[in-house]
Amino acid sequence: MAKETKNENAEAVVEAVSKTDLFFKENRKTILIILAVLVVAGIAFFCYHKFVYEVQRAEAQEQMYPAESNFRNMEYELALNGDGNVMGFSQIISDYGKKAGKAVYFYAGVCELQLGNFEQAIKYLSSYNGKDKILKARATACIGDAYVGLEDYAAALGYFEKAAGTIDNMYAAGYLLKAGAVCEKLGQNDKALTFYKRIKDQYPQSMEGYDIDKYISRIEAE
Repeated sequence: MAKETKNENAEAVVEAVSKTDLFFKENRKTILIILAVLVVAGIAFFCYHKFVYEVQRAEAQEQMYPAESNFRNMEYELALNGDGNVMGFSQIISDYGKKAGKAVYFYAGVCELQLGNFEQAIKYLSSYNGKDKILKARATACIGDAYVGLEDYAAALGYFEKAAGTIDNMYAAGYLLKAGAVCEKLGQNDKALTFYKRIKDQYPQSMEGYDIDKYISRIEAE
């Protein structure tokens, strides 16, 4: 019985090998064409990445240095638009996109925010998708600031809450304070109070925490 089973298994293997061999013989030309296409595509991708993408990436990062320097000096117009000698973030994005790094969208958004161009600031900041939690929270809060500039306080509140929920450190206190201020603008004093009390309870050592009692007392006195 065991011998019959072994013979049956051997016959099945032989049959499977024969079918596979027959398939390759019948489709040899098609298979070779597919393999050739894959090889050519692989070579093309390698060449593009090495000789085009990497070169453009290096160029973009080189252009970022003066723009970042102007940003640190709070020369937001120059950092954003350049001066003909150096490129600004907007042109770097136009010419290189994400090859310049994800932070380019954050920088451009903050520049637009500082210049009072709130809708463009939102567009740039929404395109930032970096993984650094501190920068991600700040970008989210800056979108909230832009909505405050547009006097859309309900939208701003959502972004300040989201920013405060992204991180759990002293920076969150600033976002909670902004959320509370927006709630007061919306006439939601009870909700504002919850944000202020969170600062007092969770971040008493933050700059916002030192003065938070006056915000709490003012609302509770009303």
